[in-house]
Amino acid sequence: MAHKKSIRFFNDREVRAIWDDEHSKWWFSAIDIVRAINEEDDYVRAGNYWRWLKRKLSGDGIQLVSVTHDFKFEAPDGKLRASDALDTACVQTLAKHYPANRANAFLDWFTYSDNTIDGQSKKKAYDLFESGLLESLEPGTVKCLQQIHAYIFGGLYDFAGQIRTKSISKGGFTFANALHFPTILPTIEKMPETTFDEIADKYVEMNVAHPFMEGNGRSTRIWLDLMLKHSLKKCVDWSQIDKNSYLDAMRRSVVDSVPIKALLGGALTEKIDDRETFMKGIDYSYYYEES
Repeated sequence: MAHKKSIRFFNDREVRAIWDDEHSKWWFSAIDIVRAINEEDDYVRAGNYWRWLKRKLSGDGIQLVSVTHDFKFEAPDGKLRASDALDTACVQTLAKHYPANRANAFLDWFTYSDNTIDGQSKKKAYDLFESGLLESLEPGTVKCLQQIHAYIFGGLYDFAGQIRTKSISKGGFTFANALHFPTILPTIEKMPETTFDEIADKYVEMNVAHPFMEGNGRSTRIWLDLMLKHSLKKCVDWSQIDKNSYLDAMRRSVVDSVPIKALLGGALTEKIDDRETFMKGIDYSYYYEES
């Protein structure tokens, strides 16, 4: 049976989760939680620590009552294996009793991340897959990008879906002057999108324009995938693109698009209708925006 899957990130490490339809809740990989809190790269060491910690807590009279083996997570070798998973209440109990109070920052992140604007908009971005909206949009158009932005951020920002009227900058880089949008955006919209290079160039130009006050990257990456799907029957498997490499390539794309084209081209997949690929794409897209 297929389950909804999610990847969240703490300390730049994945915390994978699987949705339980029967009980309407998420289950989180226990080993991933240990890796995140301990800043541990080795899965074997994290697994050993988890088994030791589980015994220690039980000996201290702290019962992690909601531990299950019913779900499988993908192991580093690519195979699916049953692994301990914790529900939300169990994760919070574990974090509160973690040795040396090392999980305080993790607990803050875990408790509040879903209630932020980013957390709420991410849920709306997930819903795009089942909403049917993506199939009704005209790829490559400004209106398409606005509709994606409006769906994700509607009710969260009063400017959702609206082209900005103010100038903005980020990291010392000033994006296109809003006064020039009546000329800039139609020009970008008319750019061809029949080849990979053309689509990547169009994506880069829209990123430089940055037409919204906030949420440009998350909306534009979906916009990019729609163009690729429509013209090439492919999309980007964002989980194959390292965060720092992507951010560096996007910064350089203002003067040199070769690095970002290499990253995107190396991560293309034909799984254009695959739910898990889309969901992972959303997870990584939001991960890129985390400071």
